[in-house]
Amino acid sequence: MGVAVAVDGLQKSYDTVEAVKGVSFSIEEGEVFALLGPNGAGKTSIVEILEGYRKRSAGTVEVLGMDPEKGSRRLKERIGIVLQESTTEPYLTVEEVLRQRTFWYPRPSNVDDVIGLVGLEEKRRARLRTLSGGQQRRLDLALGLIGNPDLIFLDEPTTGFDPSARRASWVIIRNLCSLGKTVLLTTHYMDEAQHLANRVAVIAGGVFVAEGTPDSLGGRNQAAANIRFSLPEGITLQDLPVPARPDKVAGEVVIDTQEPTAALARLTGWAVERHLELAGLTVTRPSLEDVYLELAGDAAERASQNAMKATT
Repeated sequence: MGVAVAVDGLQKSYDTVEAVKGVSFSIEEGEVFALLGPNGAGKTSIVEILEGYRKRSAGTVEVLGMDPEKGSRRLKERIGIVLQESTTEPYLTVEEVLRQRTFWYPRPSNVDDVIGLVGLEEKRRARLRTLSGGQQRRLDLALGLIGNPDLIFLDEPTTGFDPSARRASWVIIRNLCSLGKTVLLTTHYMDEAQHLANRVAVIAGGVFVAEGTPDSLGGRNQAAANIRFSLPEGITLQDLPVPARPDKVAGEVVIDTQEPTAALARLTGWAVERHLELAGLTVTRPSLEDVYLELAGDAAERASQNAMKATT
């Protein structure tokens, strides 16, 4: 597999504000790359530069082997863009608007295949103004796919979806990758990034603060596990066979350990011997959301400290 996107030292400034500060990364063909970050972190600037809609201030960028800044029609024919909101003709049907768009591309996708892929078969002849919010988002995805793109930009693709529709969309996106498509995803849903992304990058304050697989991001795969449960009546922390701490907010006991199997064996063996039930017993490692919030929070704190130093 080759490289679909290659970025080296990318910078973008707006007057005196430096929105992107020397970012470098690559996206392999056929993978889903998730770009995560708070509002104002620089995500939109990066994506718009890759799409060819915004000029960079410095650095080099290649998208499908081309410089997007030169506005090549050949590049635009090979990318698909799914925006958070799009404007379409309200009195056309789903099928009509998709067939209309096929004339924009030299090798468009089959309209029937796209309608089936996004699950709009029953709405094929429905006018766009009658679609629900979730159905409109499915149409947005269909419009991004109708040109048979090699690289697809998905900007918050499941915003406004109910849980069932979000899961169905995940299947669609995964199917795209099985067809060899490359996906750049921006999302505020950490479970979405966890489920879909091969790799994740977190941007804060215009710089990447972490990059890796969803399971390894920020050392997540090496972080201590949490064993949680409610203390049985009449039992204190000092009675437990392994060190524990109280979580007063959740009303539970927490055991932090790098060896969850051994700690759990000691704990459950101790409980069985005493005929005790450990209500709510769970074993977890930090979630992707936990790691993301910590990374973004640390970056915000550093930026605040730097700003304070600059004014003193």
